[in-house]
Amino acid sequence: MKVYVLLEEGFEEIEALAVTDILRRAGIPTELVSAKNTEYVTGSHAISVKADIYLNKISDYDMIILPGGYPGYENLEKNDSVKKLVSEAFENNKYIAAICGAPSVLGKWGYLKNKSACCYPSFEDLLIESKVTFDKVSHDGKIITSRGAGTSHDFAFKIVEILKNKEVAEELQDLMLYTL
Repeated sequence: MKVYVLLEEGFEEIEALAVTDILRRAGIPTELVSAKNTEYVTGSHAISVKADIYLNKISDYDMIILPGGYPGYENLEKNDSVKKLVSEAFENNKYIAAICGAPSVLGKWGYLKNKSACCYPSFEDLLIESKVTFDKVSHDGKIITSRGAGTSHDFAFKIVEILKNKEVAEELQDLMLYTL
């Protein structure tokens, strides 16, 4: 099992790092990917993160995650290699997860057609041809979306539930005192 979290300049740090942390705690191999193929990527709040791997070096995976953040989600959208990877993931029935502004990228690229999806408030019009929800997390088939930084934990626990099972997600929530 392998999960890749794609980082572009301006990514939302909480959405990328909290999710990566929780997945790793669950024993899910998760790597931070520099979508711009540089060693460090700087988030929207000026926190630089060292990537584990470059986009042009990734191989087999089970899920890709697109964090939001401004202008991170826009930079993901402009990156042709990211677009190619998402297309391949969709065609090969891999999981694609996106949070905050990033679901709008999936919407613009046509991957949310007839799928339930949520996003950061005011981006709903960009979830083109989707069934917009206002849940913290939406899961429809191989697409998982979430609303923003404040829903990062819910997003991560849903991913753990999907890739492992509900019991592992709940046990991890208890260990992290999430449910208090």
